Amino acid sequence: MKAFKIKFGLIALTAGILLGVSSCSYESSNATGWNYNDPENGGFERVLYSEQETGPGLILIEGGTFTMGATEQMVMKDWNNIPRRVTVSSFYMDETEVTNVYWLEYLYWLKRVYGADYPEIYRKALPDTLVWRSRLAYNEPYVDYYLRHPAYNDYPVVGVNWLQANDFCAWRSDRVNEAILIREGLFEHFPQQINEDHFDTDAYLAGQYESGKRVDGLSDLDPDKEFRNVRMEDGILLPRYRLPTEAEWEFAAYGLVGNSFQELITERKVYPWNGHYVRDGDNNSRFYGQLVGNFVRGKGDYMGVAGSLNDNADVTAPVYAYQPNDYGLYNMAGNVSEWVMDVYRPLSAEDMEEFRPFRGNVYKTKVLDSEGAIDDKLTVVTYDVDGVNQYIKAFDEETQGKLSPEEAQLMENLNSFCEQAVERMNEGKDDEAYTLVRDAIQAIRTSDVRIAPELLSGVGDFVENTPGNVRMRNVRPEENIDRDNYRIADNIDYKDGDFNSSINYTAPNSGEVSMYDYGNTTLVSNRARVYKGGSWRDRAYYLSPGTRRYMDERKATATIGFRCAMDRVGSPVGFNQSR
Repeated sequence: MKAFKIKFGLIALTAGILLGVSSCSYESSNATGWNYNDPENGGFERVLYSEQETGPGLILIEGGTFTMGATEQMVMKDWNNIPRRVTVSSFYMDETEVTNVYWLEYLYWLKRVYGADYPEIYRKALPDTLVWRSRLAYNEPYVDYYLRHPAYNDYPVVGVNWLQANDFCAWRSDRVNEAILIREGLFEHFPQQINEDHFDTDAYLAGQYESGKRVDGLSDLDPDKEFRNVRMEDGILLPRYRLPTEAEWEFAAYGLVGNSFQELITERKVYPWNGHYVRDGDNNSRFYGQLVGNFVRGKGDYMGVAGSLNDNADVTAPVYAYQPNDYGLYNMAGNVSEWVMDVYRPLSAEDMEEFRPFRGNVYKTKVLDSEGAIDDKLTVVTYDVDGVNQYIKAFDEETQGKLSPEEAQLMENLNSFCEQAVERMNEGKDDEAYTLVRDAIQAIRTSDVRIAPELLSGVGDFVENTPGNVRMRNVRPEENIDRDNYRIADNIDYKDGDFNSSINYTAPNSGEVSMYDYGNTTLVSNRARVYKGGSWRDRAYYLSPGTRRYMDERKATATIGFRCAMDRVGSPVGFNQSR
C-alpha cells in the first residue's frame, strides 16, 4: 500500500501532461518529423512515462533464470518435476496470502451490488467452510468462526477453489483501477453501483461505463474532439491482478536474489530460506532454534508443547507470521498451500517453453457487433452450460427414487432445458443456450418444492460471467488461418492430453479423443490445477518450492489458499534502476 501512495506523483504528472500541453515546444517523431501532442498535427499523444505503479499489497519480483523442479529426492515417486533451466520475467506478487478480511470485503461488495437481483453471484463466492470438517475430529469451531470472526481477520482465506480465486483477482483489478481514477480526480466515489452499472475496466475502456464520472475526461488533443476517457496508452490504469504461474510462484518462493553475486548463485536453496533445515540457524537471532514455518513437525505434533509452542499455530497462522524470504514474501513455505494458474500435467517439465513456461492457455477475444465495434456489455448472468447440465444430471442420479412427484417433474423439466441448451451451444448459438439455462434457473426460483434451495445453490457455482462485464468468446480456428504460432483457442491439451499425443494417434477412427481416462485410471484432466507449497497440515517435504500437487479446479480444502500476481510491463527492474 505504501508504494501505491508514494508513486502518486508519477501518475499525476502523466495526467497533467495530458490535461495541458505546453504550446511552446513539442517533441517530434524521429520516424516522421511531425510533432507529438500537437493539436495542429492531429493530436497524436506520446505520454511521458517513467515506471509502472506498484499496486496495493504487491512486491516487485525481479525475474531471471533458475533451475525449476525438484531439489530433493521425489519421495512420492511421481517423477513429475524433473529439474530444468527456465527464465521468468519480472512480475509483481502479493507479499502475503489473501486474508479472510480481504475476502469479506469482496463478499460485501458482491452482496451490495448483485444481492437483490442476482443472489447466486454472491453465493458462488462464498468459501466452503465445511472443508474444516473431519469425521473423526472436532473441528466445528473453525466451521463456525474461521471465516467471519475478527480474531481470524488476518489469517489466510481457505475453502476457496481455483475458479473463485480467479474471480477475486478480476474483482480486485477493477476496484484498484477504479480507486486510481478517483484519486486522479476523474471519478467520484459512487457507492450506488448496482448490477451491470458498476465499474469494470474493460467496459470503461470500451466507453461503456460513465456512472460516477467527476469530469468529462482528459483533454483530447484531437482537434475534432474535446474530452476522452483514459486509455491504456496513458499508462494510468494497472494490468490485471491474476494468479501467478507455477514457474513464477516457484521462482519467487526461492528468493534467489539474496543468494546471487554477479550472476553466480552462491548457494542453492531447498526451502525459501538458506540451509537444509527448518529451524532458525542465526546464532544472533532471538528466534534461534525455532521453526521458521507453519507445518507438521512430526506425527501428531501440529503446534509444539504447551508453554513453548514452537510454531505458535494449531491450524493456519496470521499472514505476517514468520520471517519473509529475500523478496519480502511471507509464508511461501507452510501456513497454506497456494493455487497457481497452471493446468497439471506430469510431463510439464518436458513439454513447456523455457521462457515464461505455462500450460493452460485458452485464447479469448472480445465479442464484436455487426459493425465491428465491441458488443454491449452484459446485462444478465451467463452460465457454464456444460457445467450446469452435468450438475443437473448428477443431482438427478443421486435423488432417483427419493423425490416427490412435483420434485420429479421439476427435474424432468430441468433436464429438458439443459439438453436443449447443450445442443444450441454445440450449434454455435450461444445466446439461445444461455437463455435456456436462465429459463431453467427461473423454473427453480418459482418452484416451492423442497429441493429448490439446494438446486439454486448448486447451479450458482456455474456462473460464468456477471452483469457489467464485456462479452468474451474463444478465438475461432478460421481467425487463425495464416498463423504459425497457434491455430485453436484451447491449448491446454497441446502435446499432452489431446488425441495426437495419445497411444491411438495412428487410429483416427478408434473413438478415443483423449490420452487421459479421467475417473477410471487417472484424476488428471483439463480441470486439474497445480497448487504449490506446504501447508499447516504437511510435513517438511512439501515446504520445498519445487514440489507440486494438483486438484480439480472446482474443489477446495482447508489447506489451500492463494495470493495474487500482476504483470510487470517495461523495464524488468524497479524505479531508477534501469541498466
